[in-house]
Amino acid sequence: MATTESTLRLRDVRRRFDRAACQFDEANFVHDACFAGLLERLGPVTLAPSRILDLGAATGRGSRQLAKIYRKSRVVSFDVSGNMLKIARKRKPLFSGLTELQGNAMQIPLQTGSIDLVFANLLLPWIDDLPVCLTEINRVLKKGGVFAFATLGPDSLLELRRAWSSADDGRHVNDFPDMHDVGDALVRAGLADPILDVDYLSVTYRDSGSLYRDLTASGARNSLVERRETLTGKNRFRNMEQALRQGRGDGYLLLKLELVYGHAWGTGPRPKAGEYLLDPASITRR
Repeated sequence: MATTESTLRLRDVRRRFDRAACQFDEANFVHDACFAGLLERLGPVTLAPSRILDLGAATGRGSRQLAKIYRKSRVVSFDVSGNMLKIARKRKPLFSGLTELQGNAMQIPLQTGSIDLVFANLLLPWIDDLPVCLTEINRVLKKGGVFAFATLGPDSLLELRRAWSSADDGRHVNDFPDMHDVGDALVRAGLADPILDVDYLSVTYRDSGSLYRDLTASGARNSLVERRETLTGKNRFRNMEQALRQGRGDGYLLLKLELVYGHAWGTGPRPKAGEYLLDPASITRR
């Protein structure tokens, strides 16, 4: 799971989400579906968080809902995009317990053990080094705190990946980790007792134009380091769309998303190499 070199350009990810900020809420139906799925799975978990970190909060829509559900909590809306957080700031109610914080989820600028619930709705597909991010999440979580997330599995956008492979040899779709790999990464990061499951969501489009308008509006365009730098010509787009329609008699384009849901518990800060944590209460007089 650890990467030796970057597969995503952070500056491109930030730029795409900055540009998408004004349209994001019009095209975030997948985020809404995943948010509802996450809340459903958290239902059996007893939670009374005083501090919540919403990682990848975008325009703060989910943060505002979390603040309504957990009324006694303070919610930090965290995102890499400054434009997204500007909209979140404008839309939050007066005197709310909502705070905006811009940064990189690989280096969260919060104190160790300061968060009761880390909520990450579709953040992980945009993370370049998952083990580093999960270790950072465990660091900011209190011992016994909860990390809840929704991400994309490897079967997501397979139709689009195959259609592009018939049109050119460039990379157009990111590779998403398997549920079992995510579970292993959670444990290696120090998070305890992970529970994961998979669901599927199908989305249909009339044409590739409406598909790419949604991808653009949601900030989900290609930010891969290995993407083709030249403009994609009309012929390649046409060949891709023909491949995407192949075998369908209704004229629509169908895309399937594999949604991976999970939650795990924080175990407290892990000592660095050569360091040891010792509870003073365990020291007795000889």
